[in-house]
Amino acid sequence: MSYVLLCAGFIALAAVVALISRRRNRMPSLAALAVATGSLLLLTAVFDNVMIAVGLFDYADAHISGIRVGAAPIEDFTYPLAAVILLPALWSRLRRDDPRKERR
Repeated sequence: MSYVLLCAGFIALAAVVALISRRRNRMPSLAALAVATGSLLLLTAVFDNVMIAVGLFDYADAHISGIRVGAAPIEDFTYPLAAVILLPALWSRLRRDDPRKERR
């Protein structure tokens, strides 16, 4: 299995959960999601390149697309993207409303 196919599955799952959760209209603002996405992508670029450069891990060329940001394959950037989509969606879906607000 290639990393591209694995990443596509993660993104698809995250998107489905986000679309279901979006109905409740309790997702964070797009500005907050954009800041989180930019921060996570930047951190991923820095730390993945450092870890690959010092030899902690490497990727077989046969399983990646070949597109790299520095030494990090582009597929590594789908995991933080999936997290930015999935985690707020799960949070909004699973959080409970404050019962004190309902009494008023």
